[in-house]
Amino acid sequence: MLLCSVLLAPGAAQAADPSTPSAVSGAYAVHFNVNIASTLPAGAVIVCKARIAPNPQGPGSPAPTDAALAQSATGVATVSRSTANCAVEIPFSWTVRSTQGGVALSYELQAIDANRSQPVLLRATAPQGIAAAYPSAGGIATLDFNVRF
Repeated sequence: MLLCSVLLAPGAAQAADPSTPSAVSGAYAVHFNVNIASTLPAGAVIVCKARIAPNPQGPGSPAPTDAALAQSATGVATVSRSTANCAVEIPFSWTVRSTQGGVALSYELQAIDANRSQPVLLRATAPQGIAAAYPSAGGIATLDFNVRF
Protein backbone atom coordinates (compact mmCIF):
# COMPACT_ATOMS: atom_id res chain seq x y z
CA MET A 1 0.00 0.00 0.00
CA LEU A 2 1.40 3.38 -1.00
CA LEU A 3 0.00 6.79 -0.17
CA CYS A 4 1.68 9.84 -1.69
CA SER A 5 0.93 13.48 -1.16
CA VAL A 6 2.71 16.35 -2.86
CA LEU A 7 2.89 19.79 -1.29
CA LEU A 8 4.18 22.51 -3.56
CA ALA A 9 4.91 26.14 -2.96
CA PRO A 10 2.45 28.48 -4.70
CA GLY A 11 3.23 29.27 -8.34
CA ALA A 12 4.92 26.04 -9.40
CA ALA A 13 7.35 26.66 -12.25
CA GLN A 14 5.67 27.06 -15.64
CA ALA A 15 7.08 28.45 -18.86
CA ALA A 16 4.99 30.76 -21.04
CA ASP A 17 5.40 28.24 -23.89
CA PRO A 18 5.76 24.73 -22.44
CA SER A 19 7.80 23.56 -25.46
CA THR A 20 10.46 26.27 -24.99
CA PRO A 21 13.60 25.15 -23.10
CA SER A 22 13.42 26.40 -19.53
CA ALA A 23 15.73 26.60 -16.55
CA VAL A 24 14.32 24.83 -13.51
CA SER A 25 15.88 24.54 -10.08
CA GLY A 26 14.95 23.72 -6.54
CA ALA A 27 14.81 20.60 -4.42
CA TYR A 28 12.59 17.69 -3.50
CA ALA A 29 12.31 16.79 0.18
CA VAL A 30 11.28 13.14 0.20
CA HIS A 31 9.94 11.66 3.45
CA PHE A 32 9.26 7.98 4.02
CA ASN A 33 6.96 6.89 6.85
CA VAL A 34 7.46 3.14 7.02
CA ASN A 35 5.16 0.64 8.74
CA ILE A 36 7.29 -2.46 9.30
CA ALA A 37 4.97 -5.45 8.75
CA SER A 38 7.17 -8.09 10.39
CA THR A 39 10.06 -8.10 12.82
CA LEU A 40 13.53 -7.34 11.56
CA PRO A 41 16.63 -8.80 13.21
CA ALA A 42 18.26 -6.68 15.92
CA GLY A 43 20.69 -4.29 14.31
CA ALA A 44 18.98 -4.33 10.89
CA VAL A 45 19.17 -1.03 9.03
CA ILE A 46 16.59 0.49 6.68
CA VAL A 47 18.09 2.49 3.84
CA CYS A 48 16.03 4.85 1.69
CA LYS A 49 17.06 6.02 -1.76
CA ALA A 50 15.26 8.46 -4.05
CA ARG A 51 16.02 9.52 -7.62
CA ILE A 52 14.50 12.24 -9.81
CA ALA A 53 14.88 12.95 -13.51
CA PRO A 54 12.98 15.19 -15.93
CA ASN A 55 9.79 13.55 -17.19
CA PRO A 56 9.47 14.76 -20.80
CA GLN A 57 5.91 13.52 -21.38
CA GLY A 58 4.22 14.41 -18.12
CA PRO A 59 2.06 12.77 -15.52
CA GLY A 60 0.47 9.48 -16.49
CA SER A 61 2.96 8.82 -19.30
CA PRO A 62 5.27 5.83 -19.09
CA ALA A 63 7.87 7.77 -21.05
CA PRO A 64 11.57 7.31 -20.40
CA THR A 65 13.26 10.07 -18.44
CA ASP A 66 16.45 11.93 -19.30
CA ALA A 67 18.77 9.72 -17.24
CA ALA A 68 21.78 11.97 -17.89
CA LEU A 69 20.17 14.65 -15.69
CA ALA A 70 19.09 12.30 -12.89
CA GLN A 71 19.85 13.32 -9.32
CA SER A 72 19.65 11.03 -6.30
CA ALA A 73 20.10 10.90 -2.53
CA THR A 74 20.39 8.15 0.09
CA GLY A 75 19.50 8.16 3.78
CA VAL A 76 19.28 5.82 6.75
CA ALA A 77 15.98 5.48 8.60
CA THR A 78 15.36 6.02 12.28
CA VAL A 79 13.63 2.83 13.45
CA SER A 80 11.35 2.62 16.48
CA ARG A 81 9.61 -0.73 16.99
CA SER A 82 7.33 -1.27 13.99
CA THR A 83 7.86 2.13 12.34
CA ALA A 84 10.71 3.88 10.62
CA ASN A 85 11.21 7.38 9.24
CA CYS A 86 13.69 8.39 6.61
CA ALA A 87 14.17 11.69 4.77
CA VAL A 88 16.35 12.74 1.86
CA GLU A 89 16.66 16.01 -0.02
CA ILE A 90 17.50 16.08 -3.71
CA PRO A 91 18.61 19.46 -5.10
CA PHE A 92 18.53 19.98 -8.87
CA SER A 93 19.21 22.64 -11.49
CA TRP A 94 18.49 21.79 -15.12
CA THR A 95 17.54 23.25 -18.46
CA VAL A 96 14.67 21.15 -19.78
CA ARG A 97 12.81 21.04 -23.09
CA SER A 98 9.45 21.38 -21.34
CA THR A 99 8.26 22.03 -17.80
CA GLN A 100 4.93 20.31 -18.44
CA GLY A 101 6.15 16.85 -17.51
CA GLY A 102 7.67 17.74 -14.16
CA VAL A 103 9.86 14.94 -12.85
CA ALA A 104 9.68 11.18 -12.59
CA LEU A 105 10.61 10.00 -9.11
CA SER A 106 11.76 6.52 -8.23
CA TYR A 107 12.59 5.28 -4.78
CA GLU A 108 13.91 2.20 -3.07
CA LEU A 109 13.68 1.05 0.53
CA GLN A 110 15.97 -1.73 1.72
CA ALA A 111 16.15 -3.58 5.02
CA ILE A 112 19.73 -4.77 5.48
CA ASP A 113 21.13 -7.10 8.12
CA ALA A 114 24.47 -5.44 8.80
CA ASN A 115 25.42 -7.84 11.62
CA ARG A 116 27.03 -10.36 9.27
CA SER A 117 30.49 -10.27 7.74
CA GLN A 118 28.80 -9.39 4.43
CA PRO A 119 25.60 -7.27 4.68
CA VAL A 120 22.50 -9.23 3.60
CA LEU A 121 19.44 -7.71 1.93
CA LEU A 122 16.39 -8.82 3.91
CA ARG A 123 13.60 -6.93 2.14
CA ALA A 124 13.22 -4.30 -0.60
CA THR A 125 10.61 -2.27 -2.47
CA ALA A 126 11.28 -0.03 -5.48
CA PRO A 127 8.37 1.89 -7.11
CA GLN A 128 9.37 3.67 -10.34
CA GLY A 129 8.17 6.61 -12.44
CA ILE A 130 6.06 8.54 -9.91
CA ALA A 131 5.15 11.88 -11.52
CA ALA A 132 5.61 15.12 -9.57
CA ALA A 133 5.38 18.77 -10.65
CA TYR A 134 8.35 21.13 -10.43
CA PRO A 135 8.50 23.35 -7.34
CA SER A 136 8.52 27.12 -7.74
CA ALA A 137 11.92 28.43 -8.90
CA GLY A 138 14.43 27.69 -6.14
CA GLY A 139 11.68 26.22 -3.95
CA ILE A 140 11.27 22.87 -2.27
CA ALA A 141 8.57 20.33 -3.12
CA THR A 142 7.75 17.97 -0.27
CA LEU A 143 6.84 14.39 -1.17
CA ASP A 144 5.52 12.16 1.63
CA PHE A 145 5.24 8.39 1.19
CA ASN A 146 3.51 6.06 3.63
CA VAL A 147 4.85 2.59 2.93
CA ARG A 148 3.94 -0.79 4.41
CA PHE A 149 7.19 -2.71 4.35
